[in-house]
Amino acid sequence: MTTSVSGFQPGEILTRAEIHPILGGSGFAGICPAREKQNVLIFSDRKIGERFGYHDGWLAEDDDLGPVFTYTGVGKQGDQVFKGGNASILEHADKGRTLHLFIAVGKVPGTDTRTHRYIGKFKIDERNPFEIREGRDELGDARNVIVFRLRPIGTYIRLASDTLQPAPAPRSRFNRKAGRLTRTVRRQRRQRQPQTDATRAAEARDDLADTFEESESAAGQSIGQMELSMRDSTSHLIFELYNQTNNTVYEPAGSTASESIAQAISQLLLARHYLGELNQAHPFHLMVLAPALPRQDLRDLLAANRIGLVYRNESGGFSEYEGGASVFPDASRASRCLDCPLPA
Repeated sequence: MTTSVSGFQPGEILTRAEIHPILGGSGFAGICPAREKQNVLIFSDRKIGERFGYHDGWLAEDDDLGPVFTYTGVGKQGDQVFKGGNASILEHADKGRTLHLFIAVGKVPGTDTRTHRYIGKFKIDERNPFEIREGRDELGDARNVIVFRLRPIGTYIRLASDTLQPAPAPRSRFNRKAGRLTRTVRRQRRQRQPQTDATRAAEARDDLADTFEESESAAGQSIGQMELSMRDSTSHLIFELYNQTNNTVYEPAGSTASESIAQAISQLLLARHYLGELNQAHPFHLMVLAPALPRQDLRDLLAANRIGLVYRNESGGFSEYEGGASVFPDASRASRCLDCPLPA
């Protein structure tokens, strides 16, 4: 990816009149593509974001690849879409552009001119570039917002005041459209990338999820995405397949190989830990969705972890494997014993 010399050091306080001649772009939008300079300028303003119930900032927890800054896309009314500035963030690497992040910090004394702290150069998280979450627009109506996951490149500044606050308690949200939209955008991005074994496996996983969601919806089930805020964490768990009708979380596996099944199990074990803390009238069901019936030892592994299995059968439909338990024994026991040793 081409990177431009910014001329600024992370931590500098600047006005737009100082920023745009160096990095390009113009105006006062939150996202400013600068084609002539091969940059995309991103401006975050906490006060504006809080009016719509969302917050930009560093995740308090680094993952295995390092720190992540989450930034909510633009669009004041209705669902946010991947056009304009939002598309310029998502596609910046494809077009050889560098992301430059600024955070609003105040005004020039005695004037209404806004000032911004330069945070540094960024790129989108290649593994998980965005999440679609629940939000409100400027009219107070429910909508989908795009939350980009950005990773710093080189030197950057990370202040405690720019770090998100952990959630005091777990909370779940149901979104009927978000999962399918996320898979559609992923599919469009893969079409512009070289085909590899990894992209083909991801395509198979998304195709399986789409087919299963269509099947469940046709049967009258209410299925969509569950967004889960985790207690004492600033991260979110996103489950793109959640059946609200029977309270079941499905995690699709791209294949029946042990690695794919194990990855699905790990996500569901996280779900079990945090979902068990929700005040629910009915227990949750946890299921792996597989493209075929896995071999016996993997079915035994699912049963040992109290996770059920739905798989695509030879006729193209879906069958539930009856050899394992998929539900918590009961709500009260689940809340007490989610971390207890599993029976042999």
